[in-house]
Amino acid sequence: MAEENQEDSNTETAAAAEETSDSGSLNSTAGSTETAAASGNGAGVADGADGAGEGTKRAHRSQKVGAVVSDKMQKTVVVRVDRLVRHTKYRRYVRRTSKFMAHDELGATVGDKVRIVETRPMSARKRWRVIEIVQKAAK
Repeated sequence: MAEENQEDSNTETAAAAEETSDSGSLNSTAGSTETAAASGNGAGVADGADGAGEGTKRAHRSQKVGAVVSDKMQKTVVVRVDRLVRHTKYRRYVRRTSKFMAHDELGATVGDKVRIVETRPMSARKRWRVIEIVQKAAK
């Protein structure tokens, strides 16, 4: 008896899906091309004929602020990012530290507070880029 109910519900949902797809087939295809054009493919070329002033939207790139702990490489710095995490059992805040290798064209030195942003992989471990020196180190 349960098997018969399953078969009936499957045929009903399939019929309902066909009705909605047939009635809105023109709208659904037009909407899908509009959303594809609006979302962009990251190629940097607009779909419009004029192409002036209209670029594709890029996904939000995460940013972090941290302190430079090493600048011994060429155009690369190591940035330490501290964050506070609440301990699940003890309900106290614990400091967690992460180190990121970042591409540096600005010339940050040890002790500087910098803002880094996600970027394409530049080497095996370098996937961040320094975009701003927030505070220079006291000398």
